[in-house]
Amino acid sequence: MAGGKQSARQKMINLMYLVFIAMLALNMSKEVLSAFGSINEKLERSNTSFEAKNTKALGDLKKSASTSEKAEATAAKAEQAHTLSNDYYAYIESQKTLLLSDVDDPTDYEAMDKTSFLDGLYYEGGKLTEAGKEYLAKMDEYRNGMVALTGENNAVLTAQLNSDFSTEPITITDGSTKTTQDYISYNFVGFPSVSSLTKMTQTQNDIKSVENEYLSKLLAGDLKALSEVSEQNYETVMTTSKGAYYSSDSFDGMISLGRVDETTKPERVELKIDGRPLRADQWEFKGGRVALKLGAGSVGEHKITGNLIFLQDGAEVPVKVEKSYTTIGKPNSATIAADKMNVVYRGVANPMTIDFAGIDPSKVRASAPGLSKKSGTSYTLSPGTGREVKITVNATLPNGGGPVSDDATFRIKDIPRPTGTIRGEDGDGACVKMQRAGLERSSIGAELLDFDFDLKLNVSGFSFKVSGQPTVRVNGSKLDGAAKGSLKRAKRGETVQIFDIQAKISGNSGYRLRKISPICIELTN
Repeated sequence: MAGGKQSARQKMINLMYLVFIAMLALNMSKEVLSAFGSINEKLERSNTSFEAKNTKALGDLKKSASTSEKAEATAAKAEQAHTLSNDYYAYIESQKTLLLSDVDDPTDYEAMDKTSFLDGLYYEGGKLTEAGKEYLAKMDEYRNGMVALTGENNAVLTAQLNSDFSTEPITITDGSTKTTQDYISYNFVGFPSVSSLTKMTQTQNDIKSVENEYLSKLLAGDLKALSEVSEQNYETVMTTSKGAYYSSDSFDGMISLGRVDETTKPERVELKIDGRPLRADQWEFKGGRVALKLGAGSVGEHKITGNLIFLQDGAEVPVKVEKSYTTIGKPNSATIAADKMNVVYRGVANPMTIDFAGIDPSKVRASAPGLSKKSGTSYTLSPGTGREVKITVNATLPNGGGPVSDDATFRIKDIPRPTGTIRGEDGDGACVKMQRAGLERSSIGAELLDFDFDLKLNVSGFSFKVSGQPTVRVNGSKLDGAAKGSLKRAKRGETVQIFDIQAKISGNSGYRLRKISPICIELTN
Protein backbone atom coordinates (compact mmCIF):
# COMPACT_ATOMS: atom_id res chain seq x y z
CA MET A 1 0.00 0.00 0.00
CA ALA A 2 3.01 2.30 0.43
CA GLY A 3 4.44 2.49 -3.10
CA GLY A 4 3.28 3.23 -6.66
CA LYS A 5 0.42 5.29 -7.98
CA GLN A 6 -2.91 4.05 -6.65
CA SER A 7 -6.42 4.42 -8.02
CA ALA A 8 -9.14 6.17 -6.04
CA ARG A 9 -10.77 2.77 -5.44
CA GLN A 10 -7.52 1.30 -4.06
CA LYS A 11 -7.06 4.31 -1.77
CA MET A 12 -10.58 3.80 -0.44
CA ILE A 13 -9.88 0.08 0.22
CA ASN A 14 -6.65 1.00 2.06
CA LEU A 15 -8.51 3.54 4.18
CA MET A 16 -11.22 1.01 5.07
CA TYR A 17 -8.51 -1.49 6.02
CA LEU A 18 -6.87 1.01 8.40
CA VAL A 19 -10.25 1.78 9.97
CA PHE A 20 -10.87 -1.96 10.43
CA ILE A 21 -7.49 -2.39 12.21
CA ALA A 22 -8.30 0.53 14.50
CA MET A 23 -11.67 -1.02 15.33
CA LEU A 24 -10.00 -4.31 16.22
CA ALA A 25 -7.57 -2.50 18.49
CA LEU A 26 -10.43 -0.78 20.28
CA ASN A 27 -12.60 -3.91 20.58
CA MET A 28 -12.22 -4.57 24.29
CA SER A 29 -13.52 -7.92 25.53
CA LYS A 30 -16.89 -8.09 27.27
CA GLU A 31 -15.28 -9.62 30.35
CA VAL A 32 -13.03 -6.57 30.80
CA LEU A 33 -15.96 -4.16 30.37
CA SER A 34 -17.97 -6.11 32.94
CA ALA A 35 -14.98 -6.11 35.30
CA PHE A 36 -14.77 -2.31 35.08
CA GLY A 37 -18.48 -2.16 35.91
CA SER A 38 -18.00 -4.47 38.90
CA ILE A 39 -15.12 -2.31 40.17
CA ASN A 40 -17.25 0.81 39.72
CA GLU A 41 -20.05 -0.68 41.82
CA LYS A 42 -17.60 -1.67 44.58
CA LEU A 43 -16.20 1.86 44.64
CA GLU A 44 -19.73 3.28 44.86
CA ARG A 45 -20.41 1.10 47.93
CA SER A 46 -17.12 2.23 49.46
CA ASN A 47 -18.07 5.87 48.86
CA THR A 48 -21.38 5.34 50.66
CA SER A 49 -19.53 3.83 53.62
CA PHE A 50 -17.06 6.73 53.72
CA GLU A 51 -19.94 9.21 53.58
CA ALA A 52 -21.49 7.72 56.75
CA LYS A 53 -18.13 7.75 58.58
CA ASN A 54 -17.34 11.31 57.54
CA THR A 55 -20.79 12.57 58.55
CA LYS A 56 -20.39 11.02 62.01
CA ALA A 57 -16.86 12.43 62.45
CA LEU A 58 -18.00 15.91 61.40
CA GLY A 59 -20.95 15.70 63.80
CA ASP A 60 -18.64 14.73 66.68
CA LEU A 61 -16.33 17.68 65.93
CA LYS A 62 -19.27 20.10 65.80
CA LYS A 63 -20.59 18.82 69.14
CA SER A 64 -17.23 19.55 70.79
CA ALA A 65 -17.00 23.07 69.29
CA SER A 66 -18.62 24.66 72.34
CA THR A 67 -16.08 23.21 74.81
CA SER A 68 -13.19 25.56 73.93
CA GLU A 69 -11.88 28.01 71.35
CA LYS A 70 -9.47 25.34 70.12
CA ALA A 71 -12.31 22.86 69.57
CA GLU A 72 -14.30 25.58 67.77
CA ALA A 73 -11.36 26.28 65.41
CA THR A 74 -10.98 22.54 64.78
CA ALA A 75 -14.68 22.21 63.89
CA ALA A 76 -14.34 25.18 61.50
CA LYS A 77 -11.45 23.45 59.69
CA ALA A 78 -13.50 20.26 59.46
CA GLU A 79 -16.41 22.18 57.92
CA GLN A 80 -14.09 23.76 55.32
CA ALA A 81 -12.70 20.34 54.36
CA HIS A 82 -16.24 18.93 54.16
CA THR A 83 -17.40 21.78 51.90
CA LEU A 84 -14.37 21.46 49.59
CA SER A 85 -14.87 17.70 49.33
CA ASN A 86 -18.63 17.89 48.78
CA ASP A 87 -18.32 20.55 46.07
CA TYR A 88 -15.67 18.63 44.15
CA TYR A 89 -17.51 15.31 44.63
CA ALA A 90 -20.70 16.91 43.24
CA TYR A 91 -18.81 18.25 40.21
CA ILE A 92 -17.41 14.78 39.40
CA GLU A 93 -20.94 13.39 39.83
CA SER A 94 -22.20 15.92 37.23
CA GLN A 95 -19.55 14.71 34.77
CA LYS A 96 -20.64 11.10 35.34
CA THR A 97 -24.25 12.15 34.70
CA LEU A 98 -23.19 13.74 31.39
CA LEU A 99 -21.29 10.58 30.46
CA LEU A 100 -24.25 8.30 31.27
CA SER A 101 -26.68 10.55 29.39
CA ASP A 102 -25.25 9.04 26.22
CA VAL A 103 -26.01 5.49 27.49
CA ASP A 104 -29.37 3.70 27.24
CA ASP A 105 -28.80 1.40 30.24
CA PRO A 106 -26.20 2.59 32.82
CA THR A 107 -25.81 -0.97 34.13
CA ASP A 108 -25.15 -2.58 30.75
CA TYR A 109 -21.37 -2.29 31.02
CA GLU A 110 -20.67 -4.50 28.02
CA ALA A 111 -22.37 -1.90 25.81
CA MET A 112 -20.30 0.96 27.23
CA ASP A 113 -17.33 0.44 24.91
CA LYS A 114 -17.52 3.75 23.00
CA THR A 115 -14.95 6.52 23.47
CA SER A 116 -16.45 9.33 21.41
CA PHE A 117 -18.48 11.14 24.11
CA LEU A 118 -15.62 12.22 26.41
CA ASP A 119 -13.24 12.49 23.45
CA GLY A 120 -15.48 15.20 22.03
CA LEU A 121 -16.42 16.76 25.38
CA TYR A 122 -12.86 17.30 26.62
CA TYR A 123 -10.86 17.45 23.37
CA GLU A 124 -11.37 19.06 19.98
CA GLY A 125 -8.87 19.51 17.21
CA GLY A 126 -6.03 18.20 19.34
CA LYS A 127 -6.67 20.79 22.07
CA LEU A 128 -8.50 20.87 25.39
CA THR A 129 -12.04 22.22 25.24
CA GLU A 130 -13.46 24.58 27.84
CA ALA A 131 -15.01 21.55 29.57
CA GLY A 132 -11.60 19.85 29.66
CA LYS A 133 -9.95 22.95 31.10
CA GLU A 134 -12.72 23.20 33.72
CA TYR A 135 -12.12 19.56 34.75
CA LEU A 136 -8.45 20.31 35.46
CA ALA A 137 -9.26 23.62 37.18
CA LYS A 138 -11.70 21.90 39.56
CA MET A 139 -9.05 19.33 40.50
CA ASP A 140 -6.46 22.08 41.08
CA GLU A 141 -8.95 24.04 43.21
CA TYR A 142 -9.69 21.02 45.43
CA ARG A 143 -6.03 19.98 45.79
CA ASN A 144 -4.81 23.49 46.64
CA GLY A 145 -7.67 24.08 49.08
CA MET A 146 -7.05 20.85 50.99
CA VAL A 147 -3.25 21.32 51.01
CA ALA A 148 -3.80 24.80 52.49
CA LEU A 149 -5.89 23.22 55.26
CA THR A 150 -3.45 20.40 56.07
CA GLY A 151 -0.41 22.69 55.95
CA GLU A 152 2.73 21.30 57.56
CA ASN A 153 0.83 19.36 60.22
CA ASN A 154 0.22 16.33 58.03
CA ALA A 155 3.01 15.75 55.54
CA VAL A 156 1.71 12.29 54.59
CA LEU A 157 -1.78 13.58 53.67
CA THR A 158 -0.29 16.56 51.79
CA ALA A 159 1.87 14.19 49.73
CA GLN A 160 -1.21 12.03 49.02
CA LEU A 161 -3.14 15.08 47.81
CA ASN A 162 -0.31 16.21 45.54
CA SER A 163 -0.03 12.70 44.11
CA ASP A 164 -3.69 11.62 43.74
CA PHE A 165 -4.93 14.99 42.44
CA SER A 166 -1.98 16.11 40.31
CA THR A 167 -2.85 17.66 36.92
CA GLU A 168 0.76 17.80 35.73
CA PRO A 169 1.57 16.19 32.34
CA ILE A 170 2.44 12.49 32.51
CA THR A 171 5.82 11.31 31.19
CA ILE A 172 5.70 8.01 29.26
CA THR A 173 8.95 6.09 28.77
CA ASP A 174 9.21 3.57 25.92
CA GLY A 175 12.78 2.29 25.85
CA SER A 176 14.98 5.32 25.29
CA THR A 177 12.08 7.44 24.05
CA LYS A 178 10.20 9.73 26.41
CA THR A 179 6.93 11.49 25.57
CA THR A 180 4.44 13.49 27.61
CA GLN A 181 0.66 13.54 27.71
CA ASP A 182 -1.66 15.92 29.49
CA TYR A 183 -3.91 14.55 32.26
CA ILE A 184 -7.13 14.45 30.19
CA SER A 185 -5.52 12.72 27.21
CA TYR A 186 -3.74 10.18 29.41
CA ASN A 187 -6.78 9.26 31.52
CA PHE A 188 -9.85 9.67 29.29
CA VAL A 189 -9.19 10.15 25.57
CA GLY A 190 -9.57 6.89 23.66
CA PHE A 191 -10.86 4.90 26.63
CA PRO A 192 -14.24 3.08 26.73
CA SER A 193 -16.95 5.01 28.58
CA VAL A 194 -17.17 2.36 31.35
CA SER A 195 -13.43 2.85 32.01
CA SER A 196 -13.91 6.63 32.26
CA LEU A 197 -16.92 6.12 34.54
CA THR A 198 -14.83 3.93 36.87
CA LYS A 199 -11.95 6.44 36.79
CA MET A 200 -14.31 9.23 37.92
CA THR A 201 -15.78 7.05 40.68
CA GLN A 202 -12.21 6.29 41.80
CA THR A 203 -11.57 10.04 42.02
CA GLN A 204 -14.70 10.37 44.18
CA ASN A 205 -13.35 7.56 46.36
CA ASP A 206 -10.05 9.43 46.72
CA ILE A 207 -12.00 12.55 47.79
CA LYS A 208 -13.92 10.66 50.49
CA SER A 209 -10.74 8.89 51.64
CA VAL A 210 -8.82 12.17 52.00
CA GLU A 211 -11.71 13.78 53.88
CA ASN A 212 -11.93 10.78 56.21
CA GLU A 213 -8.17 10.88 56.89
CA TYR A 214 -8.28 14.62 57.59
CA LEU A 215 -11.29 14.41 59.95
CA SER A 216 -9.76 11.41 61.72
CA LYS A 217 -6.55 13.35 62.36
CA LEU A 218 -8.55 16.24 63.80
CA LEU A 219 -10.41 13.89 66.14
CA ALA A 220 -7.21 12.11 67.21
CA GLY A 221 -5.13 15.29 67.53
CA ASP A 222 -7.00 18.42 68.58
CA LEU A 223 -9.52 16.39 70.62
CA LYS A 224 -6.94 14.10 72.23
CA ALA A 225 -7.56 15.45 75.71
CA LEU A 226 -11.30 14.80 75.44
CA SER A 227 -10.61 11.28 74.17
CA GLU A 228 -8.39 10.57 77.15
CA VAL A 229 -11.09 11.73 79.56
CA SER A 230 -13.78 9.58 78.00
CA GLU A 231 -11.83 6.44 77.20
CA GLN A 232 -8.67 6.12 79.27
CA ASN A 233 -8.60 7.82 82.66
CA TYR A 234 -12.27 7.94 83.65
CA GLU A 235 -15.28 5.70 83.80
CA THR A 236 -18.86 6.09 84.96
CA VAL A 237 -19.70 4.73 88.41
CA MET A 238 -23.20 3.92 89.63
CA THR A 239 -23.93 3.97 93.36
CA THR A 240 -27.04 2.30 94.78
CA SER A 241 -28.46 2.01 98.28
CA LYS A 242 -28.62 -1.78 97.98
CA GLY A 243 -27.34 -4.55 95.73
CA ALA A 244 -30.69 -5.96 94.54
CA TYR A 245 -34.23 -4.66 94.03
CA TYR A 246 -37.72 -6.11 93.87
CA SER A 247 -40.03 -5.19 90.98
CA SER A 248 -42.15 -3.03 93.34
CA ASP A 249 -39.12 -0.97 94.56
CA SER A 250 -38.07 2.46 93.30
CA PHE A 251 -34.59 2.40 91.85
CA ASP A 252 -32.34 5.08 93.44
CA GLY A 253 -29.09 4.63 91.53
CA MET A 254 -26.74 7.63 91.13
CA ILE A 255 -24.19 7.91 88.30
CA SER A 256 -20.90 9.79 88.65
CA LEU A 257 -17.50 10.01 86.98
CA GLY A 258 -14.59 8.15 88.62
CA ARG A 259 -10.89 8.36 87.77
CA VAL A 260 -9.27 4.95 87.20
CA ASP A 261 -5.67 5.60 86.10
CA GLU A 262 -2.52 4.59 88.02
CA THR A 263 -2.25 7.95 89.81
CA THR A 264 -5.35 7.14 91.91
CA LYS A 265 -4.13 3.74 93.12
CA PRO A 266 -4.38 3.52 96.94
CA GLU A 267 -1.26 2.99 99.03
CA ARG A 268 -2.89 0.28 101.12
CA VAL A 269 -6.12 -1.73 101.17
CA GLU A 270 -8.03 -2.67 104.33
CA LEU A 271 -11.24 -4.44 103.33
CA LYS A 272 -13.58 -7.00 104.88
CA ILE A 273 -16.40 -9.10 103.45
CA ASP A 274 -19.15 -9.97 105.91
CA GLY A 275 -16.74 -8.99 108.72
CA ARG A 276 -13.87 -11.26 107.54
CA PRO A 277 -10.63 -9.54 106.37
CA LEU A 278 -9.79 -10.08 102.70
CA ARG A 279 -6.63 -12.11 102.06
CA ALA A 280 -3.90 -10.78 99.76
CA ASP A 281 -4.88 -13.32 97.07
CA GLN A 282 -8.51 -12.12 97.07
CA TRP A 283 -7.85 -8.75 95.41
CA GLU A 284 -5.45 -7.02 92.99
CA PHE A 285 -4.83 -3.57 91.50
CA LYS A 286 -6.08 -2.84 87.96
CA GLY A 287 -5.11 0.73 87.14
CA GLY A 288 -6.51 2.80 89.99
CA ARG A 289 -9.11 0.18 90.87
CA VAL A 290 -9.17 -2.60 93.45
CA ALA A 291 -10.39 -5.74 91.65
CA LEU A 292 -11.89 -8.38 93.96
CA LYS A 293 -11.24 -12.08 93.33
CA LEU A 294 -13.62 -14.15 95.43
CA GLY A 295 -16.67 -16.34 95.14
CA ALA A 296 -20.16 -14.82 95.20
CA GLY A 297 -20.94 -16.74 98.39
CA SER A 298 -24.21 -18.16 99.59
CA VAL A 299 -27.63 -16.80 98.66
CA GLY A 300 -28.37 -13.49 100.40
CA GLU A 301 -26.82 -10.08 101.04
CA HIS A 302 -23.08 -9.62 101.49
CA LYS A 303 -21.34 -6.48 102.79
CA ILE A 304 -17.89 -5.13 101.83
CA THR A 305 -16.52 -2.68 104.40
CA GLY A 306 -13.22 -1.08 105.34
CA ASN A 307 -10.91 1.64 104.02
CA LEU A 308 -8.72 2.47 101.03
CA ILE A 309 -5.62 4.28 102.31
CA PHE A 310 -4.15 7.07 100.14
CA LEU A 311 -1.01 9.17 100.68
CA GLN A 312 -1.43 12.94 100.56
CA ASP A 313 1.53 15.21 101.35
CA GLY A 314 3.18 12.32 103.20
CA ALA A 315 0.14 11.63 105.41
CA GLU A 316 -2.25 8.68 105.14
CA VAL A 317 -5.83 9.59 104.21
CA PRO A 318 -8.45 6.82 104.61
CA VAL A 319 -11.46 6.64 102.28
CA LYS A 320 -14.32 4.68 103.81
CA VAL A 321 -15.79 1.72 101.88
CA GLU A 322 -19.29 0.48 102.63
CA LYS A 323 -20.89 -1.49 99.78
CA SER A 324 -23.16 -4.49 99.51
CA TYR A 325 -24.28 -6.99 96.90
CA THR A 326 -26.84 -9.79 96.80
CA THR A 327 -26.35 -13.38 95.64
CA ILE A 328 -29.50 -14.77 94.04
CA GLY A 329 -30.27 -18.49 93.66
CA LYS A 330 -32.63 -20.75 91.67
CA PRO A 331 -32.34 -19.55 88.04
CA ASN A 332 -35.33 -20.09 85.77
CA SER A 333 -33.92 -19.23 82.36
CA ALA A 334 -31.03 -20.45 80.24
CA THR A 335 -28.20 -18.45 78.73
CA ILE A 336 -27.86 -19.43 75.07
CA ALA A 337 -25.46 -17.41 72.96
CA ALA A 338 -23.45 -17.74 69.76
CA ASP A 339 -19.90 -16.95 70.82
CA LYS A 340 -18.92 -15.09 67.65
CA MET A 341 -22.13 -13.74 66.10
CA ASN A 342 -25.90 -13.42 66.48
CA VAL A 343 -26.50 -15.87 63.65
CA VAL A 344 -25.00 -19.24 62.74
CA TYR A 345 -23.39 -20.07 59.40
CA ARG A 346 -23.86 -23.08 57.22
CA GLY A 347 -20.61 -24.83 56.29
CA VAL A 348 -18.71 -24.12 59.54
CA ALA A 349 -18.72 -25.44 63.10
CA ASN A 350 -20.23 -22.51 65.02
CA PRO A 351 -18.95 -22.33 68.63
CA MET A 352 -21.82 -22.06 71.13
CA THR A 353 -22.04 -21.49 74.88
CA ILE A 354 -25.11 -23.15 76.41
CA ASP A 355 -25.57 -22.79 80.14
CA PHE A 356 -28.22 -22.63 82.85
CA ALA A 357 -26.98 -20.09 85.43
CA GLY A 358 -26.29 -21.75 88.76
CA ILE A 359 -26.71 -25.32 87.45
CA ASP A 360 -23.84 -27.78 86.99
CA PRO A 361 -23.17 -28.24 83.22
CA SER A 362 -23.44 -32.02 83.71
CA LYS A 363 -27.12 -31.49 84.59
CA VAL A 364 -27.82 -29.51 81.40
CA ARG A 365 -28.96 -31.17 78.16
CA ALA A 366 -29.16 -29.28 74.84
CA SER A 367 -30.48 -30.60 71.53
CA ALA A 368 -30.75 -29.29 67.96
CA PRO A 369 -29.98 -30.62 64.45
CA GLY A 370 -26.18 -30.52 64.00
CA LEU A 371 -25.45 -29.66 67.67
CA SER A 372 -22.50 -31.40 69.39
CA LYS A 373 -21.21 -30.99 72.95
CA LYS A 374 -17.46 -30.53 73.43
CA SER A 375 -17.08 -30.09 77.19
CA GLY A 376 -18.75 -28.19 80.01
CA THR A 377 -20.81 -25.36 78.48
CA SER A 378 -19.00 -25.48 75.10
CA TYR A 379 -20.85 -26.78 72.02
CA THR A 380 -20.53 -26.60 68.26
CA LEU A 381 -23.41 -26.24 65.82
CA SER A 382 -23.10 -27.26 62.16
CA PRO A 383 -26.51 -26.39 60.67
CA GLY A 384 -27.85 -28.16 57.61
CA THR A 385 -30.71 -27.05 55.39
CA GLY A 386 -33.35 -24.49 56.26
CA ARG A 387 -33.27 -20.87 57.36
CA GLU A 388 -33.55 -21.31 61.14
CA VAL A 389 -32.43 -23.75 63.83
CA LYS A 390 -34.07 -24.13 67.24
CA ILE A 391 -31.97 -25.13 70.27
CA THR A 392 -33.86 -26.69 73.18
CA VAL A 393 -32.25 -26.79 76.65
CA ASN A 394 -33.40 -28.92 79.60
CA ALA A 395 -31.83 -28.93 83.08
CA THR A 396 -32.40 -30.14 86.62
CA LEU A 397 -32.23 -27.63 89.48
CA PRO A 398 -30.02 -28.57 92.46
CA ASN A 399 -31.39 -29.68 95.82
CA GLY A 400 -34.49 -31.28 94.31
CA GLY A 401 -35.66 -28.05 92.69
CA GLY A 402 -37.16 -29.91 89.74
CA PRO A 403 -36.73 -29.61 85.97
CA VAL A 404 -36.50 -26.34 83.97
CA SER A 405 -36.33 -25.78 80.22
CA ASP A 406 -35.81 -23.01 77.69
CA ASP A 407 -35.15 -22.63 73.97
CA ALA A 408 -33.77 -20.16 71.43
CA THR A 409 -33.99 -19.85 67.65
CA PHE A 410 -31.06 -18.76 65.49
CA ARG A 411 -31.08 -17.64 61.85
CA ILE A 412 -28.94 -19.68 59.45
CA LYS A 413 -26.89 -17.81 56.85
CA ASP A 414 -24.64 -19.02 54.06
CA ILE A 415 -20.96 -18.12 54.00
CA PRO A 416 -20.59 -14.76 52.18
CA ARG A 417 -19.12 -14.40 48.72
CA PRO A 418 -15.31 -14.81 48.73
CA THR A 419 -13.01 -12.25 47.13
CA GLY A 420 -10.36 -13.26 44.61
CA THR A 421 -6.76 -12.31 45.47
CA ILE A 422 -3.36 -12.25 43.83
CA ARG A 423 -0.32 -12.50 46.16
CA GLY A 424 -2.79 -11.76 48.97
CA GLU A 425 -4.12 -8.50 47.45
CA ASP A 426 -7.67 -7.88 46.20
CA GLY A 427 -7.10 -4.38 44.77
CA ASP A 428 -9.67 -2.81 47.14
CA GLY A 429 -11.91 -1.75 44.27
CA ALA A 430 -9.13 -1.11 41.73
CA CYS A 431 -6.75 -3.11 39.57
CA VAL A 432 -3.69 -4.60 41.27
CA LYS A 433 -0.54 -3.22 39.66
CA MET A 434 2.06 -5.93 38.99
CA GLN A 435 5.09 -6.67 36.88
CA ARG A 436 4.73 -9.44 34.34
CA ALA A 437 7.28 -11.70 36.08
CA GLY A 438 5.54 -11.22 39.41
CA LEU A 439 2.21 -12.30 37.94
CA GLU A 440 3.82 -15.45 36.50
CA ARG A 441 5.09 -16.46 39.95
CA SER A 442 2.15 -15.37 42.09
CA SER A 443 -0.57 -17.63 43.42
CA ILE A 444 -4.25 -16.99 42.90
CA GLY A 445 -6.18 -17.09 46.16
CA ALA A 446 -9.63 -16.50 47.62
CA GLU A 447 -10.43 -14.92 50.96
CA LEU A 448 -13.52 -14.23 53.07
CA LEU A 449 -12.97 -10.58 53.95
CA ASP A 450 -14.53 -9.28 57.19
CA PHE A 451 -15.82 -12.76 58.04
CA ASP A 452 -15.76 -13.84 61.68
CA PHE A 453 -14.38 -17.32 60.95
CA ASP A 454 -10.81 -17.88 59.81
CA LEU A 455 -11.44 -20.34 56.98
CA LYS A 456 -8.72 -21.44 54.57
CA LEU A 457 -9.86 -21.61 50.94
CA ASN A 458 -7.96 -23.79 48.45
CA VAL A 459 -8.06 -22.63 44.81
CA SER A 460 -8.27 -25.44 42.26
CA GLY A 461 -8.64 -23.49 39.01
CA PHE A 462 -9.50 -20.22 37.29
CA SER A 463 -9.94 -18.53 33.91
CA PHE A 464 -7.24 -16.18 32.60
CA LYS A 465 -7.99 -13.46 30.05
CA VAL A 466 -5.72 -11.04 28.20
CA SER A 467 -7.53 -8.44 26.10
CA GLY A 468 -7.84 -9.51 22.46
CA GLN A 469 -6.79 -13.11 23.18
CA PRO A 470 -8.76 -16.27 23.91
CA THR A 471 -9.62 -17.10 27.51
CA VAL A 472 -7.32 -19.73 29.05
CA ARG A 473 -8.67 -22.18 31.63
CA VAL A 474 -6.03 -23.01 34.28
CA ASN A 475 -6.00 -25.92 36.72
CA GLY A 476 -4.34 -25.13 40.04
CA SER A 477 -3.56 -21.79 41.68
CA LYS A 478 -0.76 -20.52 39.42
CA LEU A 479 -0.45 -19.64 35.72
CA ASP A 480 0.34 -22.65 33.55
CA GLY A 481 2.23 -22.67 30.26
CA ALA A 482 -0.74 -21.61 28.13
CA ALA A 483 -1.59 -18.71 30.44
CA LYS A 484 2.05 -17.55 30.53
CA GLY A 485 2.13 -17.69 26.74
CA SER A 486 -0.97 -15.48 26.56
CA LEU A 487 0.57 -13.12 29.13
CA LYS A 488 3.72 -12.67 27.04
CA ARG A 489 1.58 -11.20 24.24
CA ALA A 490 0.05 -8.58 26.53
CA LYS A 491 1.35 -5.02 26.35
CA ARG A 492 2.54 -2.75 29.13
CA GLY A 493 -0.36 -1.00 30.82
CA GLU A 494 -2.94 -3.58 29.71
CA THR A 495 -5.31 -5.12 32.21
CA VAL A 496 -5.49 -8.86 32.72
CA GLN A 497 -8.59 -10.54 34.15
CA ILE A 498 -8.70 -13.59 36.41
CA PHE A 499 -12.24 -14.82 36.91
CA ASP A 500 -14.40 -17.91 37.40
CA ILE A 501 -12.13 -18.84 40.33
CA GLN A 502 -12.90 -22.30 41.76
CA ALA A 503 -12.15 -22.95 45.44
CA LYS A 504 -13.15 -25.19 48.33
CA ILE A 505 -13.03 -24.82 52.11
CA SER A 506 -10.11 -26.71 53.61
CA GLY A 507 -11.56 -29.62 55.57
CA ASN A 508 -15.07 -29.15 54.15
CA SER A 509 -14.86 -29.71 50.40
CA GLY A 510 -18.54 -30.62 50.23
CA TYR A 511 -19.70 -27.05 50.89
CA ARG A 512 -20.41 -25.10 47.70
CA LEU A 513 -19.11 -21.53 47.98
CA ARG A 514 -20.77 -18.58 46.27
CA LYS A 515 -19.21 -17.26 43.04
CA ILE A 516 -15.81 -15.72 43.79
CA SER A 517 -15.26 -12.11 42.69
CA PRO A 518 -12.74 -11.62 39.83
CA ILE A 519 -9.32 -9.97 39.97
CA CYS A 520 -8.18 -7.11 37.71
CA ILE A 521 -4.41 -6.77 37.17
CA GLU A 522 -2.65 -3.85 35.45
CA LEU A 523 0.72 -4.76 33.91
CA THR A 524 3.44 -2.27 34.80
CA ASN A 525 6.05 -3.50 32.34
